[in-house]
Amino acid sequence: MEIENMHFIMLNNKIFRNNQIQLDKVMKKYGLSSGSMPYLFILEKNEGVSLHQLSRKIGNDKAMTTRTIKRLIELEYVDKVGKDGDCRAYQLYLTEKARAVLPRMHEEIQEIVDLISGDLSPEEKAVTLAAMKKIFMRTQQLRAEEE
Repeated sequence: MEIENMHFIMLNNKIFRNNQIQLDKVMKKYGLSSGSMPYLFILEKNEGVSLHQLSRKIGNDKAMTTRTIKRLIELEYVDKVGKDGDCRAYQLYLTEKARAVLPRMHEEIQEIVDLISGDLSPEEKAVTLAAMKKIFMRTQQLRAEEE
């Protein structure tokens, strides 16, 4: 059983790493890395959020979010706008440049998902996704309990 548990963790890590490599190839075309992708996708659905809200949605600490957003601003994918005269509070918005490339990013990421899940039947995909969601929710719960 111990070997199976280690195999579960190791497979998860290897899948994650292999996916990061593929995503980095896609994102490199846009001057980005796979780590910046979630920020763009969250902002796409939640424009006007603060750095703090974005950090919580992604699950990264504020320092990582600040560095990533700074980079996205430098690359002209994100704008930050002062919130109601408070120079410490900013709302984040996508730029036209980001809006122009996001549809293509989505297409290329879907191509990766199709490639890596190509050997699965629709039923296997559904079961795998459901199991992954359960595992994710459990890890989120454990993380919240620790904080």
